[in-house]
Amino acid sequence: MRYMTLAVMAVLLLCACGTPRRGENIAGPLTLSTEKEVRGEKYFMTYCNKCHPLGESGVGFALNNKPLTGPLIRTQVRFGAGAMPAFSKEFLPDEKLDDILAYLQVLREH
Repeated sequence: MRYMTLAVMAVLLLCACGTPRRGENIAGPLTLSTEKEVRGEKYFMTYCNKCHPLGESGVGFALNNKPLTGPLIRTQVRFGAGAMPAFSKEFLPDEKLDDILAYLQVLREH
């Protein structure tokens, strides 16, 4: 029981680190330099933006400062977590998910 409490506290602490919203950009407009990133923005707007508006928090957590790597985000997308539903390969093919991850990387670096 004690270990479970410590684990929950650690997860909550990690979630609390970082801002849920980044607000206005201070680095200027977002620059997408590859076709993959451009497609990723399109797919993000189609599949993700409803719950994560422009990568910020909405119904779901902010993604533009999420400390997860691409493979962990891919796992979360495929299997779901908490309020997030699972997205099957038939609904969101791997190629589109790869493009979304490329777009998220640009959001994080911006």
